[in-house]
Amino acid sequence: MRSTFSHSIHGMWGVAQNSRYRDDPYGRLFRTGTYLATVVYGSTVEATEAGRRLRAIHSRMRAVDPRTGETYRIDAPDLLRWVHVTVVETFVTTARRAGATLSDADVDAYYTEQLIAAELVGLDRSTVPSSAAEVAAYYADIRSELLMTKEAAESALFLSAPPMPYKLGFTPVRLAWFGVASTAVGLLPAWARRLYGLPGFATTGPTAALSARTLRLALRALPEKAVRGPIYNAAMQRAAAAGWPAR
Repeated sequence: MRSTFSHSIHGMWGVAQNSRYRDDPYGRLFRTGTYLATVVYGSTVEATEAGRRLRAIHSRMRAVDPRTGETYRIDAPDLLRWVHVTVVETFVTTARRAGATLSDADVDAYYTEQLIAAELVGLDRSTVPSSAAEVAAYYADIRSELLMTKEAAESALFLSAPPMPYKLGFTPVRLAWFGVASTAVGLLPAWARRLYGLPGFATTGPTAALSARTLRLALRALPEKAVRGPIYNAAMQRAAAAGWPAR
């Protein structure tokens, strides 16, 4: 018998009831980016400590199902697994569509490596998809449980046009943000766009992929200091000290 626990709606209710993303969207973005950068590029000690802090924060959080009044934990394994899979799948799928050369073996190796990230948030690695085939099977199994809620629609609308910091609140920046947001929506699989009630024209996916390739090339053309942070730089210094080839 299938569980009635809906990963998408319980996850979104958890965000809506615990996060201050509306009050501090850029602070939330920075903290999330710092955590991900630490997991990917930080030392083992740094990544382990980041995971410990995240688990401690999540362990104190609860949310309420507004339909039933049931209180549930934010760190429920089903919710953590949903977030983990969607994050790592989005990264590798976007990289491929943006023109990164990754073989099927590379993708499977990536998913297997990401089991470490799953453990950092509190998951048992044996319960986490670890290959492209397993991720596809996970999505196929869970899609019937995915539902659209008012909170999800509101968050999508907010993130497509968030308030700009005072110094950046001019039209070109807003247009650039809208372009990135439109590309992100276009990169969603068709079934996900349909959940949001968004159009899914035959050209939507290819156009988004072309935009992602253009953005990737534009970022590669920027000076390294403009796109690299201290966590990445420290990782490259450790790699150089260990004699690894420069990237």
